[in-house]
Amino acid sequence: MSSPSNESQEYVGFDTITQQMERKFLKRGFNLNVILVGESGMGKSTLINSIFASHLVDSMGRRTAQEVIRKTTEITPVTQTLEEKGVRVRLTIVDTPGYGDQCNNEGCWVPVIKYIKDQHAAYLESELKPQRARVINDTRVHACLYFLNPGSRGLRPLDVEVLKRLTEVTNVIPVIAKSDSMTLEERTTFKRHVKEEMAFHRIIAYPYPSEDDNDEDRLLNSSIKELIPFAVVGSEEVIDVDGTPVRGRRHGWGVINIFDESHSDFVHLRNFLLRTHLSDLVEVTAQRHYEQFRTSQLRQIKEIRAQQAAAAAAASSTGGSMPGHQLQQQASSQQMPTGPLPQQPMAQV
Repeated sequence: MSSPSNESQEYVGFDTITQQMERKFLKRGFNLNVILVGESGMGKSTLINSIFASHLVDSMGRRTAQEVIRKTTEITPVTQTLEEKGVRVRLTIVDTPGYGDQCNNEGCWVPVIKYIKDQHAAYLESELKPQRARVINDTRVHACLYFLNPGSRGLRPLDVEVLKRLTEVTNVIPVIAKSDSMTLEERTTFKRHVKEEMAFHRIIAYPYPSEDDNDEDRLLNSSIKELIPFAVVGSEEVIDVDGTPVRGRRHGWGVINIFDESHSDFVHLRNFLLRTHLSDLVEVTAQRHYEQFRTSQLRQIKEIRAQQAAAAAAASSTGGSMPGHQLQQQASSQQMPTGPLPQQPMAQV
């Protein structure tokens, strides 16, 4: 019988941890939740279908002039399970029909912000249960594609207001919708104006700088920042161009190939979302946006309970002179939560 080699004796084997994690990850799969924010007719559904090369969502926009314009922003999530080379993703696309479609769009962002915060709240509530699930269903929004109108030639006051609020609660990725409606010079000018206005208003889009970034990460993020906002074109139509099938849009002057990098930033956006930053989007959501929400909620719970304890102590020090119903009214006026979480503050946007 041959004795084990010195190499096999010295080999410990903890380097297989990545393979172990991969097997568990492939078995469980993962969640990816994307919200689409933009006016009707911006091609939101078409773009997301193009990115995932599947017909995942139908357009929620008006198809005829007789259809009634939505008076409020609606939230319509659609969940699909996709699989590619053994990797399974539970993808939720959240559309926002009615956003920005009114003459007076004041407050049209409220349902969007509320939905994002509600998902944080649901996750926190599951996390704080005495007997919580081994794996919590993650419905937190990992990315927000914000569609800029190519006809505006820059950020509108509505865009500035909404982007400021969205960047506080989720990873925002601005895109120029239907960029084939612009000339190359107009597209370059539009991008420059948007970058200048975002810098002026201190709007920070994803990706964010991190202390963990190495030189390669910083170089990659810098190249992405140069492209933002992504000038995109989406299409589910396959067009024959000189005998070659092309996914694109036909114009009177020619065909836009969505995979041609000289035509649009579609390939860059898809690679950014799915091939280079997918894991980071999920991680940043948990460690940055959700952690901020969690800290705020737990601090609020602590303050409310401290106020109630102080009220009870004051009542006992006066010999119980405060009737029980008055104590109950005082507690309710301080919005003491029923259960582990305060109900009302979560709805605040």
